[in-house]
Amino acid sequence: MTFDPASLTYDANGLIPAIAQDHATGEVLMMAWMNAASIARTLATGNVTYWSRSRQAFWAKGETSGHCQRLVELRLDCDRDCLLLQVTQDGPACHTNRRSCFYTAVRQGEETEIMSPMV
Repeated sequence: MTFDPASLTYDANGLIPAIAQDHATGEVLMMAWMNAASIARTLATGNVTYWSRSRQAFWAKGETSGHCQRLVELRLDCDRDCLLLQVTQDGPACHTNRRSCFYTAVRQGEETEIMSPMV
């Protein structure tokens, strides 16, 4: 069956959450938004492209930082309303220069930073 991005379930703004995961380690790197056009671009180029809600524009991961994400595999959840992008990540995934955006844990009711920025 040929994949059609229009077959996915998008929110009222035409967006779908996309979770980026390191394909080799399973580490969750980040979450961002995609629309049908950014999914099509990602599949066509192999370079992960998101939709920036604040800029209302495409955001090719790494185009300014050099920390590119290359798509290894695109997976759909059972409800077709969330994506899992298995990627190869060059450098940090987070704009704070950390490997992952999920660098704060809640432990015993306290926020704890569990990952330092990459130098």
